[in-house]
Amino acid sequence: MTDAALPQHDDARARRNVTVLVMAQAFLGAQMPMIFVVAGLAGQSLASNVCFATLPISLLVIGSMLSATPVSALMQKYGRRAGFFVGAAGGATGALVGAYGLYLGSFPVFLLGSFLSGIYMSAQGFYRFAAADTASDAFRPKAISYVMAGGLVSAVIGPQLVKLTADAMVVTFLGTYLAVIVLNIVGSALFLLIDIPKPVPPSADSPKGRTRLELLKTPRIAVAVICAMVSYALMNLVMTSTPLAVVGCGFSANTAADVVTGHVLAMFAPSFFTGHLIARFGVEKIVAAGVLILAAAGVVALNGVEIENFFVALILLGLGWNFGFIGATSMLAGAHEPHERGRMQGLNDLLVFGGVTLASLSSGGLMNCSGGDAQTGWTAVNLAMAPFLALAGGALIWLMMRPRDIA
Repeated sequence: MTDAALPQHDDARARRNVTVLVMAQAFLGAQMPMIFVVAGLAGQSLASNVCFATLPISLLVIGSMLSATPVSALMQKYGRRAGFFVGAAGGATGALVGAYGLYLGSFPVFLLGSFLSGIYMSAQGFYRFAAADTASDAFRPKAISYVMAGGLVSAVIGPQLVKLTADAMVVTFLGTYLAVIVLNIVGSALFLLIDIPKPVPPSADSPKGRTRLELLKTPRIAVAVICAMVSYALMNLVMTSTPLAVVGCGFSANTAADVVTGHVLAMFAPSFFTGHLIARFGVEKIVAAGVLILAAAGVVALNGVEIENFFVALILLGLGWNFGFIGATSMLAGAHEPHERGRMQGLNDLLVFGGVTLASLSSGGLMNCSGGDAQTGWTAVNLAMAPFLALAGGALIWLMMRPRDIA
């Protein structure tokens, strides 16, 4: 039986794919917390102006945003496996260039490496959609959640690798970027085990599907995209500044790594039950809970800069992201047809990472250039969350008030 002839919704097959994707999320995904911990600190040492300290993270997200549509199109034509291999190659290349930038002490070269690493970040974003490809409607939210739960392991591996490698070589953080290269080369072997049918090339009489504009005008899709953008962008806004804030308030870089570990654990640990909660209470309520928890994270952060505040705020930030982003992903996955997959998923991630790009670009300026000290900058970062939380909350209320048959 050919791939094209195999059933699209085969939960036994989906579970096998989920297992592979969980392993990829755990092992390859460790590079993301590694980069988020060290990139801002490395940028602070390389940049001529501290306002640009978080620019490496911004370039990472810009690379991911610009890669989303071509990576999605590649997967639509050649299959998920091809796109995931390209992502790992981008991650290895970006880490190699970043390591060279650190060796030279060149901020522009280091930024180029961050940009190329965005190719991996983009491909990793499609793990969650790949989990849904062969899953039934009932198993889909759980499949997405389980794959996201793989990040629980990466949350432990990544920051611990930073501790082992940050000062392992004469040039600070050079060892960290070399470790990222190894993760991509070794971890890419997992994709040989992926068993997802390649999309069947469209025939002349096959449905063309809605245009991108028509898709975005669909209320359920529009709200899913808005909530995904807000959840991811606000998480990135705060997390990007966290190492700078923790160190700026008198704590060590290792303490900052521990705070990020707690945050990333909170991002992914709930994934073991998020899918079940969506199935029981409905996706809209879970996304709404995510928005409220993100707001609570901001309130805690604004109430002090003790280490307890950092830990609690970042744990709430991770939990709110989990409910908001996984819920929005599940909402989107059920709102478009299979033949619209490549078009809609690429557009979604383009918009989501566009929002994340603006957040990461704003984060450094708010943190370093909005006052005279780290505490003032940290306050500005957390106050900036408010209007976007209002946007997501309003969009959800609007959707939930509409009759279901036209939502």
